[in-house]
Amino acid sequence: MGIVNVTPDSFFDGGYHADPQRAIDHAFKLLEEGADILDIGGESSRPGAQPVDAQLEMDRVLPVIEALANRSHVLISVDTTKAVVAEAALQAGAHIINDISGLRHDPRMVGLAAQSRAGVVLMHMQGTPQTMQMNPTYEDVVAEITTFFNERLSRLSDDGVSLSQVVLDPGIGFGKSFDHNWTLLDRLPDLMVRGLPLLVGVSRKRFLGELCGRDVGDRLPASLAALTASVLAGAAIVRVHDVKESCDAVRVADRLRIEIRHHAKVDTAIAHS
Repeated sequence: MGIVNVTPDSFFDGGYHADPQRAIDHAFKLLEEGADILDIGGESSRPGAQPVDAQLEMDRVLPVIEALANRSHVLISVDTTKAVVAEAALQAGAHIINDISGLRHDPRMVGLAAQSRAGVVLMHMQGTPQTMQMNPTYEDVVAEITTFFNERLSRLSDDGVSLSQVVLDPGIGFGKSFDHNWTLLDRLPDLMVRGLPLLVGVSRKRFLGELCGRDVGDRLPASLAALTASVLAGAAIVRVHDVKESCDAVRVADRLRIEIRHHAKVDTAIAHS
């Protein structure tokens, strides 16, 4: 999943693609580099980011989505917490609603997901972008996120959303401390609630910079290492800024995962022989 931020204030690429045409050009570049999904966002969710109104958000993302839908067959995701934006994006050609609030911010979002049958990324976030990194606290971060997923999935199912529409995102960096993020990466298999696929976003995030002592522009190697670990642990989708490099890392991780499974089967067969 390649990231296309049509914003002036996103934490890594804010302002680079704030003009819709520049965002369109960037999206096609990511597509050429191997993106399977393009995630289009018009409102920054970095820590401390201020919300924008729905019309401004639509003015940012709809031209990009329309251009992609008319000129490619790529899956398109809209990164929004607002049902009116998501609905307009789906009408413009998007296929997936990526809602950092877990479909909680806007009471209309669950109904839209049910009616549209669009894909849904159900993400966990403690607090809001304005408050999430002030003092994130958990007794057991993995247990609390799995409980959240189970409760939200039950609610979505009751309201007509099929579980086959849903991908789970533990929300690395969204209301999580340095240690919480590493715990989640270490225990990704425990987060695969009800067998649903996991989306993991680690690209250039602060906890990698804290570990390696790198500014955001110099975190690509750390991002690729964390991405590889995520895929080996079972992540089905990785959300990234750097598609070309990430595709190579995913190919290596996928090959390693095949080899690991093969040797596990051989060892099991020998043990039972």
